[in-house]
Order: sequence, then C-alpha cells, then structure tokens
Amino acid sequence: MAGVGEVLMSVLSTIRVPRAGDRVHKDECALSFSSPESEGGLYVCMNSFLGFGSQYVERHHARTGQRAYLHITRVRKATKEDDGSSGSEDPPKKKPTRLAIGIEGGFDIEQEQYEEDVKVVLFPERLEVTSDDLDSMPDVVMERVSLSMAGLMAADSVSHALQVQQWDGEVRQESRHAADLKQLDNGIKIPPSGWRCEVCDLQENLWMNLTDGKVMCGRRYFDGSGGNNHALQHFQETGHPLAVKLGTITPDGADVYSYDEDDMVLDSKLPEHLSHFGIDMMTMEKTERTMTELEIAVNQRVGEWEVIQESGTTLKPLFGSGLTGMKNLGNSCYLNSVMQVLFTVPDFQTKYVSNIDKIFDEAPSDPTQDFKTQVAKLGYGLLSGEYSKPALDPVDDPNAEPRGDQAGIAPRMFKALVGRGHPEFSTNRQQDAQEFLLYFINMVERNCRSGMNPSEAFRFLVEERIVCQQSQKAKYTQRVDYIVQLPVPMDQASNIEEMQETERRREEAESSGAPVPPAPRACIPFSACLAAWSEPETLTDFWSSAVHAKTTATKTTCFASFPDHLVIQIKKFTFGLDWVPKKLDVSIDVPDTLDLSALRGMGQQPGEELLPEVAPPPLMTPDVEVKGILGPHGNEEDDSLYSPLLSPVLDDSTVSQLCEMGFPLEACRKAVYYTGNTGIDAAMNWVMGHMDDPDFSAPLVLPGCSSAPGTTPTESISEEHLATIVSMGFSREQATRALRATSNILERAVDWIFSHLDDLESMEVSEGGRSAAESEGSREPPPGPRVRDGAGKYELFAFISHMGTSTMCGHYVCHIKKDQQWVIFNDQKVCASEKPPKDLGYLYFYRRMPE
Repeated sequence: MAGVGEVLMSVLSTIRVPRAGDRVHKDECALSFSSPESEGGLYVCMNSFLGFGSQYVERHHARTGQRAYLHITRVRKATKEDDGSSGSEDPPKKKPTRLAIGIEGGFDIEQEQYEEDVKVVLFPERLEVTSDDLDSMPDVVMERVSLSMAGLMAADSVSHALQVQQWDGEVRQESRHAADLKQLDNGIKIPPSGWRCEVCDLQENLWMNLTDGKVMCGRRYFDGSGGNNHALQHFQETGHPLAVKLGTITPDGADVYSYDEDDMVLDSKLPEHLSHFGIDMMTMEKTERTMTELEIAVNQRVGEWEVIQESGTTLKPLFGSGLTGMKNLGNSCYLNSVMQVLFTVPDFQTKYVSNIDKIFDEAPSDPTQDFKTQVAKLGYGLLSGEYSKPALDPVDDPNAEPRGDQAGIAPRMFKALVGRGHPEFSTNRQQDAQEFLLYFINMVERNCRSGMNPSEAFRFLVEERIVCQQSQKAKYTQRVDYIVQLPVPMDQASNIEEMQETERRREEAESSGAPVPPAPRACIPFSACLAAWSEPETLTDFWSSAVHAKTTATKTTCFASFPDHLVIQIKKFTFGLDWVPKKLDVSIDVPDTLDLSALRGMGQQPGEELLPEVAPPPLMTPDVEVKGILGPHGNEEDDSLYSPLLSPVLDDSTVSQLCEMGFPLEACRKAVYYTGNTGIDAAMNWVMGHMDDPDFSAPLVLPGCSSAPGTTPTESISEEHLATIVSMGFSREQATRALRATSNILERAVDWIFSHLDDLESMEVSEGGRSAAESEGSREPPPGPRVRDGAGKYELFAFISHMGTSTMCGHYVCHIKKDQQWVIFNDQKVCASEKPPKDLGYLYFYRRMPE
C-alpha cells in the first residue's frame, strides 16, 4: 500500500472534513438519479461533497482535478428475518388512524434498511482504500482521511433533509375559552348512549355544547352527508363556544370544537366540563369516528378518486422511454403531474434533453444549484427510460416477481431548487398545479433570456376590446398569457332539472329530519364554458376618456394569437356565499379536437373610432393623509418638506379578514383602498375580480408614486437581499428597483420582479449578475413579447386531474396520449389507461393540429 499512501499524501490538502453548514450530497448524483443503491454506487467528492454516479465521476475528475472520492454502495436488506417461512407476501399495511405523515398511526412512509460498503477511490488510477488499509499508513494520512470518511457518513445528506417531513394534522391548540368556560346549572344530565339531536332527531354526528349541555347535530358536509348545522346555529344564537362530539369520548380525550375559534381545539379541563353534565370520561367508549378519521376517509373515499385513478380496473404497467414514474416526496404529486406533461412538449425536450451534454459541460462548479442543469437532469430521467424499470419486491432477490409500480425517480434536488425561497413550493404541503405551472414557466422565462425559450410554446396574446357605451368609441389592449381560464357556468348544466329536483328533496329532508340525498354531479357543456369566457362583460365603473367621466362599457376578450400548445384551466375552485373556498363537482364534455378560429380578434373595425389616449384622474379616497418624509417635523408653509408618497388610511379589520382567507397582504390592501373602505363585501368582490391580474400580489402604489408606501428614495437597501436577487440572474439596478418597490422585503421583492419582467427587459443586465451573455450569448431585448401564431385548431394530448375538496389537499394525476394510447401517470405508477376520465380534468393541454 506504499504507492497508495504516497498518492493519498499528495492529495491530502484537498481532502476536507465536513463542518456544520456544509451541503453533503451522498444520496443522489448531481447530474443523474444514480444513488448508492444504483449499479456502480455513488462517488462523493471529498473536497466539494458533491455526489456523482459511475457515469459522471470521471467527468468531474477531469474538469476539477479532484482525485479523492468516497465510494458508497448500498444493498437492500431483506425485510423479513430468516425464520424458515417461505411466504413471500408483503405484510398488510396498517390502516392510518392519524391525519399525519411520518409518525406512528399516520400515513406510511417507506423506510428501507441497507447494508453499506464504503471506501476511498483515487482517480484516475481508481485505487481503492478501505478503513483497514488506513491503519498501515502514516498517522497524518490516517487521521485526515478517517475524519473525512467518518464526517461524510455521519453528516445529514441534503436529500435526507428534503425527505417527507413529519406532519401532524392533529396538532391542536388549547382553546382560549377552556380555562374559564362558564357552565349553566340547568340540571341537564347526559345519558351514556341513545343521543338524538334536539331539533331534527338525527342519531349520528352529534355535538354537546359544553356551556348548556344541548345536544345538536353537526355541520353538513360538501356531499350532503353529516348533519343539519343545528349545533352551529345554536352557537350563532347563544354564543356558547365549545362543543364535544358525543361518541368520541374516551379516557384519553375527545373531539372538541370551538365555534368561536373555528377549529378543533384542546380542553385541558374536559373531564371537569363533562362531569358537570353527568358524563364520566373514564367509563366512556368510542362509538363514532373522530373528525380526523372522517377526514382520512374523505381522502380515501370512493367516487372521484376511483374514477380518476382508474382504480376499479386492472391496468397494464408500462415501461420504457418516456414512461418513467416519479416518487411522491410528500404532497409533490402536483409537481410530478406538471413536469410529466411539460416534457411531452417538443420545445422542452429540445431545450433541455437534446442538449444535455452541452448543458452539463457548461454547468457551474455546484450543478445542484443550477436551474438549467437540474431541469435537464429531470427531463433526461423522465425520457431516457433508464429509470423506467419494475420495482422489485423488497427482498434482496433479483429473481423476485416485479410489482406494478416502478422504482422511478425522486425529484428531490429539482424540487428543492425551484421551490427555494417560495413560501409554498418550498414546503411539503399540497399546492395548486396551475399555480406551479405558471411559477415554473416564470422561472423558465427568466433563465432563458436569449436563445431558445421553450415557454414560448404556451405564450399567446389576448386582445381586449372595451367600448364606451356613451360615446361608442373603443379601446384595444393586448396582454401576454399562458393559460386560458374557463369559468364554469353552473346555470348551464345539462342536468339542471335533476339538480333542481334533488335540491327540492334535500330541503324537504332537512325540514323533516330525514337523510339528505347526495347531490348529483353537474354536467356542463364545454361550449358553455367557452362562451362564458368570450361573452361581453359589462363594466359599470369605466372612466371614459371620450366623455371625461365614469360610465358603462362592455369588454370583449378574444385571441390575438394562437400558441403552438394551448393550456386550458377549468375554474373549479371558487368561494361560497360565506367566502369559504369550495370545489365545484362538475363533469365537462371536453372535446378531443378544438377549433377556436372564430375567437380570433380582428383589431380596430372599419369606421370605428378609438378612445383618446388620456390618463384618468388620480384615484383617491377621502381617507388619504399626506405624510412627509420629515413626519411631524414638516410644516404647511414649505411644500418641499413633504414627500410625494401618500399613505392611505385603510380599515385594518377588513384587511385582516381578507388575509385570514389566504389572500396576499398587498392584494388585500389594494382591495380595501380601491373600494374606499366600504366594507368586506365590496373588498371581496374586488379581490374576486382581480385575482387573475399579473400584479395582483404586487405592492400598493398610489398615483404619482414611484415606489411602495414606506419606502423612500434614500432608504438603505439590504446588501444581503441585493446579493440574493443578483444571484438569480438580475442586475443590481433591477434588484434595487424591486426592493425599493417592496419596502426592502426580500420575498415580496422576488414576487415583484417576477411579475414585472416586461418592465425590466429594458434594463441591461449588469456585470453583478449572471447575464444572458454568460449563459447563452449576447442578448438583444426583443421589441415586444415574442409569440408564435398559427391556426386555432387543436387536439388534446394531456390533462391533469385533481381529487379532493380543495387545491390544498387531495391528489393529482395526469393522463398523456403517447402513440395514440392514453397513459396514466400516478406518481410511480405508469399504466395504459382504459377509461381516461377526460370529463373530470382540471388542466387540459392541446397542441396545434397540422395544417
């Protein structure tokens, strides 16, 4: 080993010991989805701590000159001990009893055990050094190499930190009413069984009010089951806040709901509160499902879920190029579905997969943090077929019969990179697939400032024609869009009579206390959705430059161009009369082919006069107060002491109510400002009417102001925030502008800069950021948005479906047409589709038909 010891001594200065904060990639290759379990194992550079599969380690060595790599190989252990049993069936999975991930009783996470083999490999000779070999080497070599090896194996890998995190949907807070709850001495004693609602005689889903002992039925669920809302109505009439669900009381606790706090809560005095009404908690047994069990049942319910996943039939697994499954990293099915569809589009294949060698050659020193590299890695993983292999039974037996799902690929590195800094996509919570699609397209846009831009495949121009009804003069505007959002006109349902009859029967059942029949699914013609998108809209508060006053106008929307690939979103998610988000249960007869030629805009009509280009007067409310930059030190005689920045006095309670509904703070401030502090209803209507605006979440900027309230031209900008934005490829000037427009708040500045890309195109990229010239050659900003145009005839090639009651929960799958065969991609499961549920989709993807 003398020769090996000499080599180790020569590279000793390059071998590092991991320290706190170092990113150790010991579970996944930076350029592929190879891992220690893959053939050839994983090589971890002992200087940069980047991992490389056997096909890429030579490339890294040749490029960097690094010679020492820790070679890790893993072999999966058998899941059963050798006890003489010859059975090969998997043990039954435990039924979840807790709305949680990664903890006892929650949904299962695969935890596999491995045997590891670790050694140092020196390149280019591929000399191998084991721990035992180090004992015979000089102390300085043995100590440094041993410490590095031990540190690498002990360090938490980056992918480990991105694994499915523990999430517990049952974490509840102590109710603020529990400690001092007033209970009435009304003599009511509750028997241990035989309960009925005091209003409608229902015998299930019953809640006892902990103040007066009244027993009432619970809320009605979205599908018509549950109760008749009598417990809620009782709270609204009396204000008594806490109720316990009868049938869930055990010595360990019970379901307690606070109507005032609108959440499941803890009651530390529950035994005392129950005893007041004669209930001995220690003798009670559970007879009803808890709210958690009901929610789990909803997440596993039959109906929409089975139809969309085609789980009622035996589907044929598919393997090969373009048929690779993706592991669910904990509610990442929205990302999996979107990326599967995008890499069916030729533009994305050409940009990232066809040029993968060039992309890898030009990758920065840390490819795990490079957008183009990680997208190319994902695209190749999905299209190559290298990872589209059957998953073996979890035993160390290559002859084991394969299961229907795949080993697939786990997009951890990709998800971590694209979600970094985003308040939602960086988490393991479920997200809206449409929002992620637009977010990812935005990332592609800013990373493809020159050269080929695959997002152009979806980009199109919308023409809006506004006609002043008083002067009959018109105004034409165009805007860039990527998705057509079709409303769902429920009043146009083809089964409207059936729905009305069911509603009549439901009302009768509610009044009589009989079981409520389930509501039928509304059948909406696709043509009605398209007509609702294109039909003229009346604007009642339009400022006309022709008459210099507010009047009524009509707005018509149509296409100014037709993209190569058209994305259509069915707006299933809406708000009820109580502003509670809900999902419309609809079936829409989406066609396989689509002709939108009649919806092409024609521009200014012959003989039509245009509205004069005159700016409207500043929009101000009576609540505006002027605050100078000198604050109380200014004076009325000297106007120069006042800043032009105006700070509106907004109704904080209305802003808070909107924020609690989940809307962005700046959007809520704008809603209250533009409705003149007239209340929650007016503000909510404004929000609903402007949710699709590109600057919906941008800060409120008053007329005449160049920046957001609270930011002055002299306010210092955080150098750390500047550096973060510059690292994304923007110039220092652009980053400064974004931070000044958002009160120096980094997260808001990033959102602002993404929504003002067109404005920033005129600003040159400085040397401080990674310019387009560095990545793809010199850039000349186009005179306007570059769009492709052609015939408006399309054919359906993919759709993404959502199961569940809202975008914040449930599951996504996608169906893609490959070689005239529909294929379902359900995370790791890739199968031939027997009955693609095209009527239940959420996002539909069309491609232009050949001329």
